[in-house]
Amino acid sequence: MKIILFANTEWYLFNFRLSLAKALKAQGHEVLLISPPGEYGARLQALGFRWQALPMDRKSLNPLQELRLLMHLCRLYRREQPALAHHFTIKCVVYGSIAALFARVPARVNAVAGMGYVFTNQALKARLLRPVVRGLMRLVLNGRGARVILQNNDDMAAFAQAGLARPELTRLVMGSGVDLARFTPRAQPKQVGPEAQPTRVVLAARLLWDKGIAEYAQAARLLKAKGLPVRFLLAGAPDPGNPAAIPQATLDGWQAEGLMELLGQVNDMAALFASVDMVVLPSYREGLPKSLIEAAACALPLVTTDAPGCREVVTHEVNGLLVPVKDATALANAIERLHLDPAWARQLGLAARERAIAEFDERIVIAKTLAVYGELVSPLGL
Repeated sequence: MKIILFANTEWYLFNFRLSLAKALKAQGHEVLLISPPGEYGARLQALGFRWQALPMDRKSLNPLQELRLLMHLCRLYRREQPALAHHFTIKCVVYGSIAALFARVPARVNAVAGMGYVFTNQALKARLLRPVVRGLMRLVLNGRGARVILQNNDDMAAFAQAGLARPELTRLVMGSGVDLARFTPRAQPKQVGPEAQPTRVVLAARLLWDKGIAEYAQAARLLKAKGLPVRFLLAGAPDPGNPAAIPQATLDGWQAEGLMELLGQVNDMAALFASVDMVVLPSYREGLPKSLIEAAACALPLVTTDAPGCREVVTHEVNGLLVPVKDATALANAIERLHLDPAWARQLGLAARERAIAEFDERIVIAKTLAVYGELVSPLGL
């Protein structure tokens, strides 16, 4: 049968949902991937997938432009007539569900990976959009043939409290999973002593304010003032489609100040994690951060915030360290603790690997996702 996977970037489909698409294709199903245009579309096509670009501007609030996009989606869904449509991120969830209802698609799976800009940002535009989006979500997330996939227990509670989706239609699937054969521990632990190389710390994320990158810069400033041999790396690309994107001039200023090294978009994350000593993500809120579970699979110690999504991956002083949100001093102290005690850091990393094996293996995540599909389209033959 035909299944549509619809996301707000082709980069997301390639990096987060490629394994799911491959699993569906291996079972003989036809998979159509749709997103706004971008360079990863060609890479998806090179792997043998159908991919179609949409005339979608993630930042647009123009009613006519949004209406044209919705009509385009409705025509596409009516033409393709999928058995099931799986939507990722809030805008795709709302628009894809409306199109699916219009086209009488029998099954709709809506995956909300975190609460997104509208619910987490306090800018005026976000606050004005919030009640509108909340009302639309209540409309499209419920009803016959619908399921909602959330990635952490905090979001499950928040959705239930806000009445966004009925609990009986909601399922918990923790992230998109990690390939444990690709993301593996490096053979040799970090050396210690006067001849040792500086501790390499990396934050890998979209370059958004709510990923805690400003706090990361301040933590670097604090530790460099102490003269500690710590190198701060930042991996990721600007996201101009997101209102919370950090200006390139700000990023360049941090690098010029000597606070961090900008790596840009990194395609081989396994190689990057093999070259560093710890991974940091001081995010304000997540669905379930892929960078953390990939780093965990590499047996790296983790420093992240005691925030939704992040605390699903890290248990404090068991497989990493948790710090308060927006607290650069606590972040610096946590990095310093791991820098000064590499043997303990190694123990935390090994515990992180064990948890990744038990909970975040992509085979577990795919199986749970296909089980949700099977609730709606039976027999699915998966």
